[in-house]
Amino acid sequence: MRFPSAALTTLLAAASLATTVSVSHAQTCQDLWVERNQYYKEAGYCFHTPRAIKYFGNAGCRYDDEAVVPLPRGVRKLIAEISRTERNLGCSS
Repeated sequence: MRFPSAALTTLLAAASLATTVSVSHAQTCQDLWVERNQYYKEAGYCFHTPRAIKYFGNAGCRYDDEAVVPLPRGVRKLIAEISRTERNLGCSS
């Protein structure tokens, strides 16, 4: 499945910035949650939690399993870093 060009551009830009932009720029648990899930939304993930569905919606989603969402390696690395920061801050999922 191919990404729409705008989503691909956004994901690739995020991947290239992942090495230069620190996750610590996100100030709150909400900021981290939104940033992490925005990558999945742009790649076509179908959210399952009421919170994510309410915030992002599921219009145009294509992937039910986040493990199969086609994300560049750099974006996956950034998502993992965001998740670690969320855990370290004690953010709820």
